[in-house]
Parts: sequence; C-alpha cells; structure tokens
Amino acid sequence: MNAITMPRLAMIAVTSASLGLAACNSPQQEATEKAADAVEAQSEAAADAIENQADATTGAAEDALDAKADAVEKAGDAKSDAMKDQAEKQN
Repeated sequence: MNAITMPRLAMIAVTSASLGLAACNSPQQEATEKAADAVEAQSEAAADAIENQADATTGAAEDALDAKADAVEKAGDAKSDAMKDQAEKQN
C-alpha cells in the first residue's frame, strides 16, 4: 500500500506547489518546472520500487539494492534541481 500511496502523495504535493508558482512564471518556465517535478517524482517512485525489492532480500543483496535506491533518488533530485535552476534563468 505504501508503494502506491507515497508516489501519489508526492504528486499531489508537487502539483499543489506547481499551481502556487504558476501565477508568477512564464509558460516556458512553468513547463520546465513541471518537467523537473515529474523527474523528481519518477525517481522517487523508482527508488521506492527498488527499496521494496531490497525488503524481499537479505544481506549483501539488500544492502546493494538499498544503495542503488539511494543513488537513483539522488540522481533524480540532482537532475530536478538542475532543471529548476534552468527554469529560474528563463525569465
């Protein structure tokens, strides 16, 4: 249930935040920010899926999957942040 609920909650939060910013952004900037939010949400969902796989294993395999999940989430966050930085420069 958490694997389904958490990504949906994340998307709701992202959508709410995007709507709040939409009034003061250009359409191009808004589109870039929405794309960045989608990248972040997708990486979080992928990391959650990998963590669920890790929960089904033990030992070194579990540790490796947990590390992979962390790396996926960090990479998604970094890409999202870079896209948001680019959006800020689009004014």
